Amino acid sequence: MKQLIGMILVFFLALGSAQAIKLDDLKEKLSGKTSGDSSQPTDPKRMLLGVSEEDEIRIGQEVGANLLGASPLVPNEALQRYVNTVGRWVASQSERPNLPWHFGVIESSDVNAFAAPGGYVFLTRGLYMKLTSEGELAGVLAHEVGHVIKRHHIEVMRKGAAISLGESYLQKKVQDKNEYIKNLVGNGAEIFARSLDKNAEFEADRIGVVLSARAGYDPYSLPAVLQKIGAINPGDTSVALLFKTHPHPEERLLKLSDAMGESLAPYENAKGGGKLYKLK
Repeated sequence: MKQLIGMILVFFLALGSAQAIKLDDLKEKLSGKTSGDSSQPTDPKRMLLGVSEEDEIRIGQEVGANLLGASPLVPNEALQRYVNTVGRWVASQSERPNLPWHFGVIESSDVNAFAAPGGYVFLTRGLYMKLTSEGELAGVLAHEVGHVIKRHHIEVMRKGAAISLGESYLQKKVQDKNEYIKNLVGNGAEIFARSLDKNAEFEADRIGVVLSARAGYDPYSLPAVLQKIGAINPGDTSVALLFKTHPHPEERLLKLSDAMGESLAPYENAKGGGKLYKLK
């Protein structure tokens, strides 16, 4: 069994290496920006307030703990191992493979997925039950990985902290890092109930399809999930929070369609990945 797993990993690593250069170019085209290490902040205020990668991980631990305190992990070790295997493989295709990535399925009938800074990604039982392939799971996780590598939630927290502390705080160097981190986490306590900028969601979608393709999955799997979510009755309470905090799936699909065109067609792979773990 170990030998078989090793052979599979070698195969996927070779596949990822062969596609990496073209997909990097494609990612630049889809994002409309040049690639770079998104973990290195360039915004003056961010530089001043200095959220390091270590800080980011610490914040993610706190925010993730808050979420799990309200909605614990599904008590199924095989499921959690499986989701972590898929998620870490997808995350390894990103610009930040060395973050301490953690993935999990939480007990909630809602249809949703969440990312906390530093590499903490969760999806709900309700969303997992809607998935029909490992590629779809990979697409969902890749979208959330996109939020993490681009530090989208850190930016929301940082702005919230700046507002609550006052502009005068921005004019001096932060002396007490613990106080600052505590303030950020305080502003992030309800992070999962708040909306990111629409452009952040669109960017995470674009990143998601590219990371899926890099990992050997069908890049059209994420759009397939968006179609499923879009078909749910808006009055259904299971999607109330998702529709409140995200652009409507139809809008996301239109943006993805405009960005992707036929550019990802060569990477279409309906049989990519393994068989989805069945959760009863």
